[in-house]
Amino acid sequence: MDIKLSDDDRIGGRRKKSRSSGRASAKRDTSKKSGRSQRAETKKKSTSRRAFGRSKAKKPFTFWRGVWALFYWSMVVFMWVGIGAAAIIAYYALQLPSSDSWAVPERPANIRIVAANGQLISNRGKMGGEAVALHELPEYVPAAFVAIEDRRFFQHFGLDPIGIIGAMRINISQGRMPLSGNGGSTITQQVAKNLFLTPDQTIGRKIQEAVLALWLEQTYSKQEILELYINRMYFGAGAYGIEAAAQRYFGKSARNLSLGEAAILAGVLKAPSSLSPDTHPDAAAARAKLVLQSMAEEGYISDAEAAAAAIDPNKRIRTRVAGAEYYVADWVESLMNSYIGDVNQDVVVTTTIDWNLQKEAEFAVREVVGQNGEERHFSQGALVSMTTDGAVKAIVGGVDYSDSQYNRAVTARRQPGSSFKPFVYLAGLEAGLTPDSKVLDAPFDIDGWAPKNYNDRYAGEVTLRTGLAYSLNTVAGRLILSVGPEKVIEIAHRLGISTQIDPVPSIALGTAGISLLELTGAYAPFANGGVGVIPHVISRIETAGGQVLYQDIPAGPGQVIAPQYVGMMNDMLSEAVEVGTGKAASLPGWQIAGKTGTTQENRDAVFVGYSSRLVTGVWVGNDDNSAMSGVGGGSFPVEIWTQYMQKAHEGLTPAALPNIGFVPGQTPANDNNPAGQQTQQGDRPRTLVDLINQLFGNG
Repeated sequence: MDIKLSDDDRIGGRRKKSRSSGRASAKRDTSKKSGRSQRAETKKKSTSRRAFGRSKAKKPFTFWRGVWALFYWSMVVFMWVGIGAAAIIAYYALQLPSSDSWAVPERPANIRIVAANGQLISNRGKMGGEAVALHELPEYVPAAFVAIEDRRFFQHFGLDPIGIIGAMRINISQGRMPLSGNGGSTITQQVAKNLFLTPDQTIGRKIQEAVLALWLEQTYSKQEILELYINRMYFGAGAYGIEAAAQRYFGKSARNLSLGEAAILAGVLKAPSSLSPDTHPDAAAARAKLVLQSMAEEGYISDAEAAAAAIDPNKRIRTRVAGAEYYVADWVESLMNSYIGDVNQDVVVTTTIDWNLQKEAEFAVREVVGQNGEERHFSQGALVSMTTDGAVKAIVGGVDYSDSQYNRAVTARRQPGSSFKPFVYLAGLEAGLTPDSKVLDAPFDIDGWAPKNYNDRYAGEVTLRTGLAYSLNTVAGRLILSVGPEKVIEIAHRLGISTQIDPVPSIALGTAGISLLELTGAYAPFANGGVGVIPHVISRIETAGGQVLYQDIPAGPGQVIAPQYVGMMNDMLSEAVEVGTGKAASLPGWQIAGKTGTTQENRDAVFVGYSSRLVTGVWVGNDDNSAMSGVGGGSFPVEIWTQYMQKAHEGLTPAALPNIGFVPGQTPANDNNPAGQQTQQGDRPRTLVDLINQLFGNG
């Protein structure tokens, strides 16, 4: 059957179809869009997966990538190390005082002690020598220090990176901490450490040293830093600074050092205790050779000059021996405070010491003790020599200063023995006796005190002159009991002995401890006409610039012995060296006098003798007070005295002792009394012999 559609049907159908078609088309479009979206998303995800996969994949290692990584991480580590180092540096730097207060400390004052003729005796003070300017030194002297200690000194800024790295490498190779020791330290760093810091070997101290070195370089010139260096560094043997070292080791000023000597001193600084030229000459010579080689390498000297200046290892380096003049220097140093107070600037002390006589005295003591001491059991000797006005010309405090610095001439208090008897006899003269007065020489016992003569022999009635000449103990004992110990002590103090003495009769035999300096000074009034003296060794003190701080002006206690008694004492003491215990003393052409002294068991032997020009005392014995073998005051002390005094009087015109030849009851003629005049003794008896014999009888 044929079905015909109407137009509406056909339109509606088309519309339905169209809608259906649209829906289908939309569905297809949606489906297409959905498919495209899904494909796009899938593609996007796939792309994302591919992209993510590529970022996570390991890239192959290349050389430049390794270099870059090393550089990157090195910079990171370097940055953090730098931050840490800066923090550490800041920490230790902040422990230093404010830089506004930094200043080079003043160099401790030096005491330059010279003989009367200007010859240097010694330097005293904490540094042991004065400072010297660079321009005062030969050019090779500072060059030696730069060459061996810091060859890039004039190029670096206070720190030497090249030197530091080299020192670190050496320390590490030897198993030490990189910054241990002084390796790599510049001269500037050494100055900083020396002036401001302790010698502790710590990281903190090294950091502070570096900081201070930079400050020094900014504040001072290279020349000034080098000058500080050579004047402040320690050279061993108590010597700080090159002048002290030159004097200590070579006995000359640093201004006069030879090239070889300069090399030795520059080499000492590395290890003063083991490179000292006087104790380790071979090591010092080897080190000096290295210094000279360094100087040649740096162009300061030629190879030929280095070879010529090198020390022959087969020859001992000649260094200065610490002589007896050092006893003088010690004594002078101990007196400084009483003369000018605290020494706060460099000073020059001119002494009364005669340099030639000082060396003659030293030689005489050393020779006699050296030749006889071992056999006769004594090991020490001392000597004091002064003019008749008390100016000390020579002091020997012992045989060898380098072995013992104890001053037996000034500090030691030893028994003088019979050399004390002149004060007892002077008391007798002032009590009315004369040299011809008679006294009994015989044993006695008073309250348990029973003095005996040295040889247990007794002569009976003798004159005072004989009793003193032969040093008869019983005569001196009777005298002190008659005049009283207090009177004898008063006379001893009046003549210059300051030691406290107990008023007991035994002091007549010299049992009180007295220094040789005091004893010798107390004899001076006999030699000068009765004027008391104050032994002195300092004549002038002035600053380095010439300002006079002290000038000796003659002064003293004045007349301490009446002229007539001076003549009497000289008469008796002259006989003591002519026929008595001091007869071995000899001074051709001169009138001399003196007295020997020997203590119990020969523990001390003393002789004090004088001319009209010099008074000299000598002692020999042992520091432990042990007995000597047959040594008395008339033996080796007289031998030393004679050897020294003959040298000391060479070229001088002989002159008699004052006031000898007196007439009893009349003052001897002298410069003040050329005609002489009667003494005023009044009713005082001329002799006490009857009183003495009445007191003591015959024993």
